[in-house]
This record gives sequence, C-alpha cells and structure tokens, in this order.
Amino acid sequence: MDSVFENRAEAGRALAALLGAYSGRDDVIVLALPRGGVPVAFEVARELAADLDVLVVRKLGVPVQPELAMGAIASGGAFYLDETIVRYAGVARAELTAVIAHEQAELARREALYRGARPPLDVENRVAIVVDDGMATGATMKAAAMALRDKKPSRIVAALPVAPADSDARIESVVDEFICVQRPYSYFGVGQFYVDFTQTSDEEVFDLLRQAREASEARRRRGGG
Repeated sequence: MDSVFENRAEAGRALAALLGAYSGRDDVIVLALPRGGVPVAFEVARELAADLDVLVVRKLGVPVQPELAMGAIASGGAFYLDETIVRYAGVARAELTAVIAHEQAELARREALYRGARPPLDVENRVAIVVDDGMATGATMKAAAMALRDKKPSRIVAALPVAPADSDARIESVVDEFICVQRPYSYFGVGQFYVDFTQTSDEEVFDLLRQAREASEARRRRGGG
C-alpha cells in the first residue's frame, strides 16, 4: 500500500533524504513551484543547505474542468501546450486565448508578490532542483524545465514527493534527472497522498521565502557558501 504524507513539510523531508548527493554544495539551488511546492522545497533547501527561490508556473486548465491541465506557462516566457488534450476537451481558440491571458496576469501578480524588487537568483552553471508537491499531467513541471533551459543551469533535477508511475517518461525530454519518493500505479490526484492538503496561502509562501533568505545569508556570514 502506498504511504501518505502527513503534510507538505513531511513530504519535503522525505524528498530531501533522496537528494543527499546535492547536500552542502554551493552550486545547487532549489526552485519551488508556488504555491504548494514551496513548503516542500523549503524543507529540501534547509536539509541540503541550499538557496531557495520560486519559479512561478501557471497551469492552463481546461475551461470546463480547470484541474485538467492542457498546458502551462512559466516565468521567462516559457509556454507548453498539450494539443491532444486541447482537441480531446474541445477547447476553442478563443477559450484558450482567454485562459492564457488570465494566467499570465496571475503569474505577473505572483512574481511581484513573492519576489518584490528582488531579481531571480542566478541559476547559470548551477544545479537547479525543481520541486513541487506532486505531479499529475506533468505540464507544470515541463513548463518549468523549459523556462530554465534558457538560463543555462548545469543540470535540471525534477524532484517530487509523489507522481504517477509513468511520470518520468512524461518529462524525461526536458530534465536531466528525475527523483521521486513514490510513484504509485493507482493515482487519482496529488491530494490522495496527503493527510493535510490544505491550500498553501500567499502569506505562507512569502514567510517561507523570507526564512530561507535569512538562512542563506547566515550561511554566507559563516563562510558556508
């Protein structure tokens, strides 16, 4: 029987245990996909003693079934569209255009809220560990990885607490490594594997990013990278 995480923090600690090869390295950065990925990534960054930043990605949901992703957009202009789902769901071009416009506005809002005037952390020649709280279609992670490629990281690692059994095949073309705590065959949604899957608030995201910045600054003062 597949195990269930108590909450996102516990999931992050379980995930960090699989990422020991990247612990204590100054060439590693952990990138969280907000909002749900931030509490997971916070624990990963803390365990690895790594910098934490957000990579804002917005799912493009099918209008009549918003939880079903037909694509995603990400910071830096990355765009991914699953034409098969668009055709299957019968999404008209006007509907698609409206969804994209709405999610672009929300992406810009979250960029401003979470980062303020601070620029994104530099990922060039660094190992970028991209973390979310789970994966369904893979559209969000795919868009995130595509957004990162232009920033020239040395390696892109997709790291997840839970994902479908065939998840590596869905994103292997855009990432260098895929690490996942569990990949069950019976998979109905990410929330199935959490006791507490309460929506992460903007305030929680902001607070965790602040704590992570303070921890990174403290390490640098101690000469720890």
